[in-house]
Amino acid sequence: MSTEARPERASAARLPARTIALYAIGSLGTGGYATLPGLVLTYFLTDNLGVAALAAGLIVTSAKIWDVVIDPLIGAASDRQLARTGSRRGFMITGAMTLPLFFALTFAVPPSWGPTAGAICVLLAFLATATSFSLFQVPYVALPAELTGSYDERTRLLGWRVIVLTAAILLFGAGGPELRRAGPDQVIGYLLMGIAAGLVIGIGMYVASKTADAAASRVAPASPTEHPPSVREQYASGFRALRRSQPFRALLTTFLLQALATGTMLAGAQYVATWVLRSEDAVTLVFLALVGPALLATPGWTSIARRIGKERAFRIASAVFTIAAASITAAVWAPGAWIYASVAVAGIAYAGLQSLPMAMLPDVISHDERTNAPGQAGTFTGVWTAGETVGFALGATFVSLTLAATGYVSTVAGATAQQPDAAVTGIALSFSILPAVLMAASIVALSRYRLRRSDIEA
Repeated sequence: MSTEARPERASAARLPARTIALYAIGSLGTGGYATLPGLVLTYFLTDNLGVAALAAGLIVTSAKIWDVVIDPLIGAASDRQLARTGSRRGFMITGAMTLPLFFALTFAVPPSWGPTAGAICVLLAFLATATSFSLFQVPYVALPAELTGSYDERTRLLGWRVIVLTAAILLFGAGGPELRRAGPDQVIGYLLMGIAAGLVIGIGMYVASKTADAAASRVAPASPTEHPPSVREQYASGFRALRRSQPFRALLTTFLLQALATGTMLAGAQYVATWVLRSEDAVTLVFLALVGPALLATPGWTSIARRIGKERAFRIASAVFTIAAASITAAVWAPGAWIYASVAVAGIAYAGLQSLPMAMLPDVISHDERTNAPGQAGTFTGVWTAGETVGFALGATFVSLTLAATGYVSTVAGATAQQPDAAVTGIALSFSILPAVLMAASIVALSRYRLRRSDIEA
């Protein structure tokens, strides 16, 4: 690829408030897509369509594996679009315009179609939804490295993004189930939820695509001097990025493990509300306990990162989350409202887990640009998004495997079932000790991250 597309950045220039606001609004899309399917899709399949727990987990995992396949290709194609036009916006708009339809179709399948037909239709619709989201998300994650070269400005940019992200988690995590109950029955309720949520996600994605224009003003379009690379070469470029950048390997491994931990808790939240706290509506309170503290804590993590560095702040946030998740293990023997307190502590840490690694990724990309060729941010973010997707996908898979192994009883809409004690115990453990172990492993991976402020601002 031509090196004429090198971003022209002022390393210490302060980003305009408009640019930060437009970029942050994109988290309405990322927060909604990450939260609502992870929260209710497996439950929709097992307790509305009557799909077996193991099959439900495989459906969610299959769609996420598709993300892993296409994300590196989208990243490489986004880099070529940037070199050719000076902007990544085309892919982002395509994703924003198509996602609302596919998202609504995912939750439009009625129980009357039967578990098999219903499962197939949900799988196809969710595959299309995942494709639309990747078209937006991969270039979206690449933009911070092109918007500013400042170590602290990236923390500021991503800090505001996470404030909107946590608000989106609250909006979709608490509002989604409320919309589901707004319909005359559960079937219509899920459809209303899918339509409304899809529209909000798409609007957030479309607004954020305008940020690509701000990045475009710092990038000079280049005339490609070579034929477009083959699919094999596009995958190979991602593997080369992993091989040559030790900081990227360490940060990606950390983030993947943490996505797996939080994805496991997210997929288990509805089951915890229904069978541990004995109230399907309690899922709203779980999200209030998680997101309320996170909204307040994000500026604090930004301030801590400026004082002691993103890496140390990230390590502290990870340790706090590990302790909070592990404490919920006591729910196996003594379930109760005290769980909300542990979730709130996890919420404080969660704000740091979202903002800090996303602010560190542009540092990794710019470090690689100085030591290798520029114009490969999309390649990095394609691999990054694929890794994040694997984590969240396997989180849902772990929960579904736990349900299947402990004898969870699936039902259709309107029917009730009594769960065995082993299933309830498995639900509690998948929401507590399993995420804690995964988070502890991520701290070990993070210890291998070597970049510091001096490396970025040199």
